Amino acid sequence: MTGLINGGLGGMIYTYIGGTFGMSCAILAMAEMASMAPTSGGQYHWVSEFAPKRYQRFLSYVTGWVCVLGWHTGIAGCCYTVANMIIGIISINHPETYIPQAWHGTLLIIGIAFIAIVFNTFFAQKLPLVEGFILILHFFGFFAVLIPLWVLAPRNTPKQVFQTFEDRGGWGSSGLACLVGLIAPIYALIAEEIKDASRVLPLAMVWTLILNSLTGLIMLITFSFCVHNIDEALESSTGFPFISVFVHATRSVSGATGMTAIMLILQACAGISNVATTSRQVDNRYIVPLNALFVSFIVVCLMSLVNIGSSIAFNAIISLGVASLLSSYIISISCVRLKRWRGEPLPPARWSMGKWSSTVETIAILFLVIAWVFSFFPLTRSVDVQTMNWSCAIFGGVVIFALIYYFTYARNVYKGPVTRIRPWVELVDHRRND
Repeated sequence: MTGLINGGLGGMIYTYIGGTFGMSCAILAMAEMASMAPTSGGQYHWVSEFAPKRYQRFLSYVTGWVCVLGWHTGIAGCCYTVANMIIGIISINHPETYIPQAWHGTLLIIGIAFIAIVFNTFFAQKLPLVEGFILILHFFGFFAVLIPLWVLAPRNTPKQVFQTFEDRGGWGSSGLACLVGLIAPIYALIAEEIKDASRVLPLAMVWTLILNSLTGLIMLITFSFCVHNIDEALESSTGFPFISVFVHATRSVSGATGMTAIMLILQACAGISNVATTSRQVDNRYIVPLNALFVSFIVVCLMSLVNIGSSIAFNAIISLGVASLLSSYIISISCVRLKRWRGEPLPPARWSMGKWSSTVETIAILFLVIAWVFSFFPLTRSVDVQTMNWSCAIFGGVVIFALIYYFTYARNVYKGPVTRIRPWVELVDHRRND
């Protein structure tokens, strides 16, 4: 929806390509960091190791907060998407009898979040199985969605697809509209650290980037060729333009339902994985981190209530997850870039970009800063209380609370995971002095 409003068909494609280039630089930079310090802690651990010694604790603490904020909004985003896909499927199957209500979505969000929490509580050991299932379904589902569109859908002309730009948000220029729409491809390409060895981890990140970006671009171009009417797609009662496109392409409600169900299952599994991401610590009594899981559920429930007042406002909250994770990327990559600029030693990396590291990190920082700014923009220039993107207020409120808590209490107890870089640097300095 964001890309259709801000950018149009051509704008979506070129914005996706530009976003892929920028996020590629960011992911490559983080892959190199992962090779230096392979850890499940991710960004907050890297910042603790690579930040200037004087600011290690503080920056690591702030990074941890924005990561947690991004993870929780990510869960809410997955649950929201699944809930509205369910509503969309019901709408196309019962167009005359079912009238969607905002509270329907809220209850579904809470229910889906509850299922994800229960899975991570009682079936946490089965998570690798779920992720394997996602991989298989992703592969076969990719073709199960694309082939019907290629064969059955009436298609737009290449000129309509690659040379059509839209500024439905009223920003005054197609270029600015495309920048506002940049949030969509970034959401699809955002990376998350994984557990593995210092060489396999960065390679896994890079290959994930390549496969996701290529399949995403193919899907996006196919979708652009099949959008019969942008206004009709945006105004569809299903809530998702792609469901309207499926119905028009296949001319079959059953076919559109099946195609949507594939995407629904993938998104639901992603929600389960996101819940696992938010629970990094394990409770010794219950094996699983019940306190972290419970907090995740409460946060998602509170966020889902916003959907009752305005679905647009809830969509804006989802952009908060992107802004939060981009913040953690900016801080962590900047810390490494600063060390290179100062000529300070870095841990050896089994996977490295060599002489290109500094250039890639610089490009990544510049891109991430631009994307971070535009992640707070609303869908349209003219806004009111309901359509305003309140993610900036929530982000600012959380950061202010975190800072107050840090200076009043946390700075006296929080040390940061600086367990690798200090001994290594001390050893290097010692050898240099010898």
